[in-house]
Amino acid sequence: MVEVADQVRGHAKPHYQSDVIEKLANLPQPVISAVQGQCSTGALELALAADLIVASTSAQLSEVYGQWGLTPIWALSLRLPRPIGSAKAREMIFTCRSLSGAEAEDIHLANFCYPDDSFETELAALSAQIVANSWFSNIVSKRVLIETDALPLQEAHALEIFKNEGLAPDAEERVAEFFKRHKRD
Repeated sequence: MVEVADQVRGHAKPHYQSDVIEKLANLPQPVISAVQGQCSTGALELALAADLIVASTSAQLSEVYGQWGLTPIWALSLRLPRPIGSAKAREMIFTCRSLSGAEAEDIHLANFCYPDDSFETELAALSAQIVANSWFSNIVSKRVLIETDALPLQEAHALEIFKNEGLAPDAEERVAEFFKRHKRD
């Protein structure tokens, strides 16, 4: 008799969540993870899939697989060292110590740390700052960042030039607006 677990395993793709996280990481537009409160293990893996991590001062970020005898399968061990370096990633992984939002910002795990009482306002201002830029430029820049990640500089630059889309459709309008605002009398 075949066990139920074997039947399910035969029909479902194991570890499908890692595919979902990859899709999030590869969305064409900039993605922000807003971290308030506890952000451990799987939640941290999800946050690391974003382009920017914004933490509140009361946030607690940690990697605690070791406490539970689990191992990362959603790319945490691959993504965590990129912003903070191998030494800090090893420290977080092996100690399972929790970092505050300010500590996460200090080691470059979080891009920004905002006070709890103004977190939503600051997050909205950051989002508005990103959205105010050329959407075309943001998408092209993100694509280049993804495609050239970990390539040697010469190869990355060649790919950037080869796949360059040229000016954004709104470039002429943006330049004209700049000169209009900065016109000398």
